[in-house]
Amino acid sequence: MRYRAIQEHARRYPIRLMCRALAVSAAGYYAWRSRPESLRSIQAQTLRSAIRVVHQESRATYGSPRIWDALVKQGHGIGEHRVARLMRLAGLRAKTVKKWRAPTQSQHRFPVAANTLDRAFTVEAPNRVWAGDLTDVWTLEG
Repeated sequence: MRYRAIQEHARRYPIRLMCRALAVSAAGYYAWRSRPESLRSIQAQTLRSAIRVVHQESRATYGSPRIWDALVKQGHGIGEHRVARLMRLAGLRAKTVKKWRAPTQSQHRFPVAANTLDRAFTVEAPNRVWAGDLTDVWTLEG
């Protein structure tokens, strides 16, 4: 990862300076640069594109377990944790949909305060009508 950062900034800063700052050897950087890409990283690129396709087809609702299942059914030999790691590195997350819940209980047996204002918001003088809204009032009962 450090070598990739050095390669990205090689035009702006001296390589030896960046190697010293990132605590890697310059020889190691040059060896990494001339080395062919590993089979695992090539497979990871292929898997990332397959993961993106499945994620887009699911309209971004699939998480790593379902994407892993879809990839296994397609014939990819991959573990669920690797799918989760590749998704995390690619910034892919499943959309979470919360079920709608009514905020109040309208069918209860408690007395309801009378609506004395009855939506007549215009008043003749100040301090005649006061109104407020209590969304949450914590009590010992919950």
